[in-house]
Amino acid sequence: MVDKKDLEIIKILQENSRIPYMEIARKLRVSESTIRKRVKDLEEEGVIKNYTVLIDPSKIGYDSTAIIGFDVEPSKLLETAQKMTELEEVKCVATSSGDHMIMTEIWARDGKELSMIISKKIGSIRGIKRICPAIILEKLKG
Repeated sequence: MVDKKDLEIIKILQENSRIPYMEIARKLRVSESTIRKRVKDLEEEGVIKNYTVLIDPSKIGYDSTAIIGFDVEPSKLLETAQKMTELEEVKCVATSSGDHMIMTEIWARDGKELSMIISKKIGSIRGIKRICPAIILEKLKG
């Protein structure tokens, strides 16, 4: 079970996953071995799944980013979501409740490329009934 100290460690790692254990220990006034053990336990329990890098897509040439909701045939939900995970341009795939059954984040070089991805690559996936794109103008967090 995650306790208050674990939550403090997680918060620090979310701000900077490269921070040394010694620095976390200093901030939380505990030993480095305590931090090392707690992080290892959090990893083994699946609380911490991965360490990653957040990228600004526009800085690497992706000037058109979209959040796209998909409505699919219920019997094809998992198969359709899995096919989307295989597309390089699709950076995030989630099944959801609410307005759409599948939500994705897609990066493209420009609007023309985004249209091509939606119409040719995604549009050819069986089971999709409706595609609802929303262009991201500015990402403020995350």
